[in-house]
Parts: sequence; C-alpha cells; structure tokens
Amino acid sequence: MKDFADLYRALDASPASRIKQAALQRYLREADPADAAWTVYFLAGGKPRQLVPTRLLRELAQQAFDLPQWLFEESYQTVGDLAETVSLLLPPATAPQERGLADWLLHHLLPLRGLPAEELTAKLQQQWRELPDDQRLVYFKLITGGFRVGVSRLQVTQALAAVAGVDARRVAQRFMGYTLSGAQPTAAHYLALIAPESDGEQDRATNGQPYPFFLAHPLAEPVARFDALLGSPVEWQVEWKWDGIRAQLVRRAGQVWLWSRGEELITDRFPELAALGDALPDGTVVDGEIVIWRDGAGGTSEPGGAVGGVQPFAELQKRITRKTIGPKMLRDLPAALIAYDLLEYDGADLRMQPQHERRLSLDALAQSVNHPRLILSPLITGSDWQALAEQREAARTLGTEGFMLKHKDSRYGVGRTKAEGVWWKWKIDPMGVDAVLIYAQRGHGRRASLYSDYTFAVWDAPPEVVDRKLVPFAKAYSGLTDAEMAQVDAIIRKTTVETFGPVRSVRPTLVFELGFEGIARSPRHKSGIAVRFPRMLRWREDKPVAEADTLQTLAALLAHSDP
Repeated sequence: MKDFADLYRALDASPASRIKQAALQRYLREADPADAAWTVYFLAGGKPRQLVPTRLLRELAQQAFDLPQWLFEESYQTVGDLAETVSLLLPPATAPQERGLADWLLHHLLPLRGLPAEELTAKLQQQWRELPDDQRLVYFKLITGGFRVGVSRLQVTQALAAVAGVDARRVAQRFMGYTLSGAQPTAAHYLALIAPESDGEQDRATNGQPYPFFLAHPLAEPVARFDALLGSPVEWQVEWKWDGIRAQLVRRAGQVWLWSRGEELITDRFPELAALGDALPDGTVVDGEIVIWRDGAGGTSEPGGAVGGVQPFAELQKRITRKTIGPKMLRDLPAALIAYDLLEYDGADLRMQPQHERRLSLDALAQSVNHPRLILSPLITGSDWQALAEQREAARTLGTEGFMLKHKDSRYGVGRTKAEGVWWKWKIDPMGVDAVLIYAQRGHGRRASLYSDYTFAVWDAPPEVVDRKLVPFAKAYSGLTDAEMAQVDAIIRKTTVETFGPVRSVRPTLVFELGFEGIARSPRHKSGIAVRFPRMLRWREDKPVAEADTLQTLAALLAHSDP
C-alpha cells in the first residue's frame, strides 16, 4: 500500500492538474494491476463503505494512545477529521509489514465488516502493530469510508488513456459501471480498461453499458453579451433545464437497463421506466431526465403541458429514498423520462451526428413508440436572446432551473468538454432570504480550526408580533471568502452562549443572504420547509437581526417554486 499512500500524498499536495496527471501516469505505469484496479476505483469516485463503527474506532484509539477522552476529543476538533486524528496519534508500528493495496483490502480490511466487537478489536490492534507509519492516513481513510482526494474522474480517464495509448473516449466508455457501489475490482477489470481496442469491442448488440454522459458548462454572462459570445439564437437548440435525475435508458438484446449519471443501475427503482424500455426497439439508448409526472397536471408533450406535468424534486426524493416501490407509490408518484437526446438507434452510435439531426431522430422515435412515460423535452424559440431571457423568468414557476443551450451542430461528447461542440446551462438566479446565524460547527480539512459550518434561522412571525422566535431552517458552509470566514469565526467565539459537543450556540448578531435552488414543504424539518443547495451569497453587515426574513417569506416563495 506504500505506492498508493505516496500517490495520495502527491495528489493532495498540489492543486496543479499537470502535476496530478504526471503522478497518476507514473503510478499506473509501475503499479501491480490488482493494486491499480482498486486505486482507479477509489480515485474515479468509488465509495468505500465504512468498515469499522466510528464509536468503536474512537474507543480503541483512545486506549492505544492512552489519552483521556477530553484530550482525544479536543485533538479531533482541532484536526477536524477522524482518520487524520487517529493516524497522527497512533504509536509507531512494532512489527511493520509491507502489503499491496489489494492485499490489504481483500484479506485484511474488507473482512472487518460485520465482525463481533471482540474479534474486530483484536484484528484492528494486530493491524495497527503491522501498519507502516507512512501508510496510516490512507488506511484510516479507507476503514472510515472517508477517502477523498482532489482528482476528477476525467483526470483518471486521461491518465489511463495516456498509459494505454487508447482514445480517452473509449476508456470513458469502458469505465461505465466500474465504480458501482459494492464492486470489487480485479486485475482483470483494470487490464480491460487499458487494453488495446478490438473489433469485438465495437459490437454493442448485447452490452447493457450506457455511454459516458455529455455535461454542460455554466453560463453566467449578461444577456447583452450573448450575441457576441454565442451568435444568433437560431444556431442553438433551447430547452428547459429539468430538475430531476439525469439518466440513460438502454434497450439491447431484449433487455432494459436504466443508468443514472452517477453510474448507478436504477432499473428496479423505476419499473414504469423499465416498461417504457420494453416498448423501445432493440439497439436504442435515450438520454433524458427522470421526473415525477402526473398526467392530470398536463399530460401532453406540448411545451406548456410538459412543464405542467412535472412535480417538484421533493416528490422525486420520496422515490429515491425507498428501496421497495409498492403499487401505492407507483400510483401516487409516477415517474416519466423527459427525453432530450438519442444516442443510439438500431444499434448504431449516433453521438457524432449533429445535435439537430439527433433531435429529429428522437422526435420520430417518440412518435412511433407513443408511450405515456416518454415525454419529449419541448424546444423553446425566441426572436432574440432578450426574448428568450424573458421566457426564462418563468422557469421557477414551471418547476425548472432555467434553460439548456445546445449548439445545433454539436456532437455528443464525453464529460464537460468542448471538443465535440458545447452545451451551456443558463440557470435562473437562486432564490434568497436574509437569515440569522444561530449555530456553528468547525469545518474539515484546511478549515478544521475555523467555525465554518453554520445553521441559519428566520423569524416565526412579523416584527409587530411580541415574543417571536427564530426557527432554524437551513445549513450552509460555502460562499464566504477566507477573510470573511476568519472574521465570522472570531465573532462566533466571542458570542457563544453554550456548546453541544462540536456545535456552538451563538447570540444572534449576524445576518446573511442565503441563496438556494429550490424550496418545498417538509414535515421532517422544524420550520416545515426544506431548501435545496443552500449557500451564503453575502454577509449582510448592513442589516439588523430584527429585519431578517420570516417563515411567511419562505411560504411566499413556495408559491413561486411549486409547479
């Protein structure tokens, strides 16, 4: 595991993509294939499950370090990461053993899951006696399930392509499904990633793999610059940006697969979409968005009807979080696929066809299939960009996030690239309220010594109501500069009222403008409201706490966000 630990340190030490790429390629050229298989799995987004209960790990660590609980907890709060804390405090190994990454995982780490506490304790103590000092951090990152490092899947794909001498798009294709939850990659899996291309690889007739997803770039320029940046709107295919689950529906050899963008096979969770797949001709791959769709709310493929049929994302979440989908849920929360691209038809790869040609083929497919769960994403037209901007203002009331702009001549690329053309996501501005900071917790990583994770509240009544109270409704940790974060941290320390473990309750003195993408009713939250992707837009030093917004403000936003 030494080479894996060295690679982790190299990747973590530098923000430069060029240095990361060099380190990746150097490792892959020299690594044992079995070790490389696991390395690629973790770096490309495979999630290691927690192998040891956190409570037991903390107890054993305190015993091994011979530290009182308060001192261990103080060390943990200062460092901000359990794996790093334990790795720093662990006594030196008394019988260090050199093992490869695959050996550690298959024969020592993965077997820990589910062991009785007494047996687990003995195994861990033995492993710690054999764990070389320079491999501690990645070891504890793996057993706590907290392994992350600043490398993207695209960077890993590029490194594999360079090492293999294979086109990066082919490697990306092979990568689909590699990081599925619970997978145990082997040397054979890794060697298949870097193998030379073969004629048989082009035959996808019975292969359930999806294509790598093409991703959009954010567009945050003023409309006045669009003509100079993008040219005329007639050169672009404009659609609503749907708020659902990006997915590909694959039909080959009489079988159906439904894949999420996160490479999770979700066919069983959406049986109505599996039935839709059965209605497609063999050799078909449709790219689109899974949404909850009620026919009574519109039930038509016309633009107004399509938007009208889409329900809030909170409704889709009810399906996502359920492992068992019963008849009642299928009736109450029926899913549909809003289709916006056709990637394969009659077994032929269409990705290198221009966008407008693929759309014509998709239209023809939808008309011939005529299935109620297949909804065409409506195309939006406007005389100029300003006219489109005015239409975009209705996005939130229609349950969308803005517009997608796809150049009519663009091909379907791999990831977030401009090599085959470009897609832009032109999102509407976030909703916002002024909220009061009431709780704070230390951050992680470089912010481990700062109180940077905040809980915000709004008033439960207007200013004229006597004895009104602040009600918590959202947490946020992003949006401030380092300088602002340091200022806020100092104020939190001075205004702390009481502490609850790692959390501080503070005297209400700070107001922030919070932005969020969506809002919905939620009985699980004390405020009765949940928001999506909250973040701090700015520190309202000009605003008194008494003038912060209220639950009534949030309720008014509900009316503008629920289709």
